[in-house]
Amino acid sequence: MKYSNLNYLKNLNKNQIKSVINLDGPCLIIAGAGSGKTRVLTTRVAHIIKEKKAWPNQILCVTFTNKAAREMQVRVSKLLYKQATAIPWLGTFHSISAKILRRHAATVSLNSNFTIIDRDDQLRLIKNICKANDIDIKKLSPQFIITIIDKWKNKGLFPNNVIIKKGEIWEKGILNVYKIYQEKILALNACDFGDLILHCVSIFEKEQDILNIYSNNFKYILVDEYQDTNFIQSKWLNLLSKKHKNICCVGDDDQSIYSWRGAEIKNFLSFDQIYKNSKKIKLEQNYRSTQNILSTASGLISKNLGRLGKKLWTKGEDGELIKLSCYKNGRDEAINISDIIEKKLKKNFSYNNIAILVRAIFQTREFEERFLKIGVGYRIVGGTKFYERAEIKDLVAYLRIVFQKKDDLAFERIVNTPKRSVGETTMKQINEYARKHKLCLEDASLKMIEMNKLKPKAKIGLLRILGLITKWRKNLLLKKYVELIQIILDESGYSEMLRNRKDAESEGRLENIKELLRGMKEFENLESFLEHVALATSIDDDWKGEKINLMTMHAAKGLEFDVVFLPGWEEGLFPHQKSLEEKGDVALEEERRLAYVGITRAKKQVYISFSMNRFYQGNWIENLSSRFIEELPEENVEQDSVTENRIDDFEFNQDLSYKEEIRSPGWLRLQKKLNEKK
Repeated sequence: MKYSNLNYLKNLNKNQIKSVINLDGPCLIIAGAGSGKTRVLTTRVAHIIKEKKAWPNQILCVTFTNKAAREMQVRVSKLLYKQATAIPWLGTFHSISAKILRRHAATVSLNSNFTIIDRDDQLRLIKNICKANDIDIKKLSPQFIITIIDKWKNKGLFPNNVIIKKGEIWEKGILNVYKIYQEKILALNACDFGDLILHCVSIFEKEQDILNIYSNNFKYILVDEYQDTNFIQSKWLNLLSKKHKNICCVGDDDQSIYSWRGAEIKNFLSFDQIYKNSKKIKLEQNYRSTQNILSTASGLISKNLGRLGKKLWTKGEDGELIKLSCYKNGRDEAINISDIIEKKLKKNFSYNNIAILVRAIFQTREFEERFLKIGVGYRIVGGTKFYERAEIKDLVAYLRIVFQKKDDLAFERIVNTPKRSVGETTMKQINEYARKHKLCLEDASLKMIEMNKLKPKAKIGLLRILGLITKWRKNLLLKKYVELIQIILDESGYSEMLRNRKDAESEGRLENIKELLRGMKEFENLESFLEHVALATSIDDDWKGEKINLMTMHAAKGLEFDVVFLPGWEEGLFPHQKSLEEKGDVALEEERRLAYVGITRAKKQVYISFSMNRFYQGNWIENLSSRFIEELPEENVEQDSVTENRIDDFEFNQDLSYKEEIRSPGWLRLQKKLNEKK
């Protein structure tokens, strides 16, 4: 072989070598989970330089995260040891776009020293625009406006390009805000992250000379995680690759799980239409997992129609079968999984190499409660521990001030949440008065209202919340404290505040609140519950020693563990009913890809489980196992005898004792199937 003298090719398999040395023309590398895509990308960069196909500054290498960019830079340098040099155009879409934009800022009416604003800056600017234009942020939240603006920018649309469809008249108000917003950030000599790419594309399309500079310079373009690109990113790449056409994109269509962030899988599936005369190379040999894990994942994902297709395999051992378990409820599931971890796995695996991957973040609560009880360390990866989430802390603060009048910290947290015109200036006045007269903040507020020392709006807002607190304390004597929190949610305006935001984050917060209500029912009174929360949040975040990893399946992408637990595989929860209602079969395929990602995070063992009933969306739901369980290859799955018996009983003979019994979407689906057979 021509390249046999190159040491960096020696440890690559046949298709990896093919991916490295085929440099000319468009190429799509379909890289399965654990198939060594990063090694291929970095070796390809090193090969281009070693073979003198291009200088380092003539290579454009694009990643999605700074971490991935740094890792690639280090790996390339190691491969080039004697010729070690920086790759100046290696970075994220945003960092490279910012670099280009600063050179040509005047073309889009910016100065080269423009500021890049973050999410908080965006939010503050949108709020100011809404205020100046009498837009009620309770009906149209700034968070939701930003989400829609980001969606338009991902599709390559400036305000004058947006077309409002007949059924989406509500977007007209947001479009007006978008126009003002864009004018404001230009006036501020600023860009948001969406602008960085959007402005670059605009420059490339309008200024052919500028486009020629970069398309001529970049002899080779390499793209990581191509399945996660959106419309404007794909267009950006297409423009830059027009001259030499040596673009190599690496990714896995079976791991495309970010459509909610604007990712368009059709970029991946239509690669040969976007780039004519392209090559496709499949990386199917896996270096991470056992064959049983790979066969299970491959069997499941094969049910998707929108994919290019591949089958993962390994030279390693078959390994253990996938374990499938059925539990009575979510609490039973958490207890049993923690027992398996403690009794069986701790002997052979460290906690650091064990992960519990959930579909929705609210599912972590029962596991957190269990680990706190038995003294096992855990970390929430890519998220916040349950009792430290903002919405949970807010509601606990409401309960604390009802329970204890002198809890000034709780008072400060809730007095202007939701907004009641009690701003920082007002609270500063109240704090000073309280210190001077040795009063708690609640009493100080009342005194200042009596003496008419506060502004009218602040006075009205304070009177409102103080009146409610007094009322809630009376309710506490008459009602169960769990009922009280439901009253607080309604009367404080907190539930309404979250509902009006209309974004995915707020939906998750509402789910967390419902899970909080579920957890509260386990405590006899408010005092014991508040004590539990205090102890739970006092645990040192940085416990020494090993910790179990808790995270969503979305957050787990790119990670790997020896043992993976996948709880909550029930219809309605996974696949998620809301996703199915909004996007139908498209969403179902993405949910299945998410299941594939979850399974392929494991190296050695996978445990899948579901519960016969679960407290979800504020109700006890009688569940049906996820359709994904039915799609798992039987020869790769092992059910314990308890689970086999439960499944039979589970599907056809459920008799719940819960008063709030309702049927899940999955149960209704099953009944429909049974009726059709009759």
